[in-house]
Amino acid sequence: MNKTKIAQTLMAVMVGSALLSGSALADDSLTQKAQQSADNAGAKINSSMKKVDGFMDDSAVTAKAKAALVDDKAIKSTDISVKTHDGVVTLSGFVTSQDQAEKAVAAVKKVEGVKSVSDKLHVKDSKSQSMKGYAGDAATTSEIKAKLLADDIVPSRNVKVETTDGVVQLSGTVATKAQSDRAESIAKAIEGVKSVKNDLTVKS
Repeated sequence: MNKTKIAQTLMAVMVGSALLSGSALADDSLTQKAQQSADNAGAKINSSMKKVDGFMDDSAVTAKAKAALVDDKAIKSTDISVKTHDGVVTLSGFVTSQDQAEKAVAAVKKVEGVKSVSDKLHVKDSKSQSMKGYAGDAATTSEIKAKLLADDIVPSRNVKVETTDGVVQLSGTVATKAQSDRAESIAKAIEGVKSVKNDLTVKS
């Protein structure tokens, strides 16, 4: 009897130990899974934060680069566009000379956070542009005068026409409001005219 009781007691102890071990293993497994999930979630959050940081960094670099161009009095920055991607700044637009382009690139390279600068700036020929503009304005003025001369309503001899960079100014004296409006509509209809400033005086 005693041997049987001892055997039963030992069996009970072994079964209990096995159950405890199984429970401990299960707990360990759950703990590991929880830890892995937490690690994965943390990694995703870190990745997202890095993306946000990267975006903010690019925006900050763009702002600093623009400020650097504005601060440099030797650079006419109004026609320069600035974009940043992963620390690489792209400059595009127009400058008046190659020297301006080089100065713009040099100024941006000094900005904190700039890895490199992509120079896509174009040098505009100011003389050519001004000559073309002058020729275009003269042609516009001549065409408006010819249209006014051919019109039966507007007394063209009393209307002075001037064009500057596509903006037409009408001055002089007309007999009626209808003549003033007619002269303005003729000018507006000419190709190349950006706007019309009607300074015609109507006789009272």
